[in-house]
Amino acid sequence: MEKLKSILSFGGILSKDEIDYISSYFTYNKLKANDHFLEFQKVAHEIAFVETGILRVYSLDPEGNDITKHFISENQFFVDLESYYTGKPATEAFQAVVASELMTIHKSIIEQLSNEIPNFYIFIKTVTEVALLSKIKNNDFLHFGHAKTRYLEFIKRYPLLVQQVPQQYIASYLKITPQSLSRIRKELTQ
Repeated sequence: MEKLKSILSFGGILSKDEIDYISSYFTYNKLKANDHFLEFQKVAHEIAFVETGILRVYSLDPEGNDITKHFISENQFFVDLESYYTGKPATEAFQAVVASELMTIHKSIIEQLSNEIPNFYIFIKTVTEVALLSKIKNNDFLHFGHAKTRYLEFIKRYPLLVQQVPQQYIASYLKITPQSLSRIRKELTQ
């Protein structure tokens, strides 16, 4: 809960009393590795904060293969924005890569708190904008260079993920086969 409170203090938008009050509405959830927070075709009704662990966001290609879009790690909020705001079923799934602890809050509570505490609405919009910009910036390297260059950049940007995320998910994220990633890793250790 302390990590959540620390993030809620981001930007100095909320007072300590507001942070304590808002955080009391969050619910603790524990996921085992491979458990889903949000499955395909379900509507997103909650925003989650990762206290510990790593999740991945993935979709299916036309052949039915899952493609890792990005990873969510500690101290990050996440939600399927399109599903959350439109009420339409999700086209992406959110799955724990390792055992993870989340703090979640339902959309109806967020709306209630936004009416009670106008600064909470400002906080939510600010965090959403920062997360979107960060996602765009952090994924830009995936469009340039060859597989080895992308993997080296991944290692540089996400050293903890390299140690904890299964190779098949990293390969999918980098848009290469697990065999190619295995060859690259072998090359780098020689």
